[in-house]
Amino acid sequence: MPRWSVYTGNSEPHDGITELPAPPPWRAFDGGPALPSPGDTADESAVSPDRVHRARTYVATPESVQLVNAALCLRRPLLVTGPPGTGKSSLAYAVARELCLGPVLRWNITSRSTLADGLYQYDPLSRLYAARPGGERAHGGVEDHLRLGPLGTALLPYDHPRALLVDELDKSDLDLPNDLLNILEEGQFEIPELVRAARHSADGAAEVLADGTDTPVGVRRGRVRCRAFPFVVLTSNGEREFPPAFLRRCVRLQLHRPDREQLTAIVRAHLGAPDDRTTSLIETFLNRANSGELATDQLLNAIYLTGVAGLNADSRDQLAEQLMPYLSATADGDGF
Repeated sequence: MPRWSVYTGNSEPHDGITELPAPPPWRAFDGGPALPSPGDTADESAVSPDRVHRARTYVATPESVQLVNAALCLRRPLLVTGPPGTGKSSLAYAVARELCLGPVLRWNITSRSTLADGLYQYDPLSRLYAARPGGERAHGGVEDHLRLGPLGTALLPYDHPRALLVDELDKSDLDLPNDLLNILEEGQFEIPELVRAARHSADGAAEVLADGTDTPVGVRRGRVRCRAFPFVVLTSNGEREFPPAFLRRCVRLQLHRPDREQLTAIVRAHLGAPDDRTTSLIETFLNRANSGELATDQLLNAIYLTGVAGLNADSRDQLAEQLMPYLSATADGDGF
């Protein structure tokens, strides 16, 4: 029988995604022709040292492991909410590494982001210039001036799910979460420029560039439909409420500030077994966190720098405090 829990949280890569149970009947997709999953090095930006390190050292909680598996099994997006620095985006990289899902597709959201930005980008001006006499490709098609975005690439008919990180969705305008509803529900979208071009093509096929790669992929009749629903992580700092219709289509995970045990495990994963100096800084961090908002990477910075600086206890504590200012200036009188 297929295993329900394919993600373990132990960071060791394996092929457990092949044992994922069949989707619910209402979440089954049939896009094609099937595409092989890309290798880990297919997108150079996605394998930067920072992202690789975060994927390898992420410390998952039992709750996050369970809800990641729920999202994978139900073929639903995972909405991860929590304060800054609690590992919301790192979770996507950790899951992709363990389940061998290939490079993570990342869509950083701003107040100006639109659904079209995530699906694809089309440059009509470059096509116009190319068609002029002496242009680079006078007979080039519309596909030469179009590239799929991270969301559009994630919805290609891959054999296994791609990992998509939609980071800081709460920074978007009010319309974007609602605009995402139909795409995430249907698992497909159309590219109007290619739909129009397909009317003048015998087979309606076009090759377009996918996000993060210069290797073209085939799109038929201007329609992209997924085969394996992607593992979608939507992160939020909790700065706004999302519409109920959007929330009911997501599996929701709330991350909290790590406690002493979790902090110790995080420090061990990043910097090795804690010594007395490190344990003291963990205690300082926890005490300060009672009065204001701090991020875990502030603690890691303090532990690393005070260790390599070779300072005495007083100088070390002073430097550590300077490296751990509150993220909100309203925490106390001067923000430290």
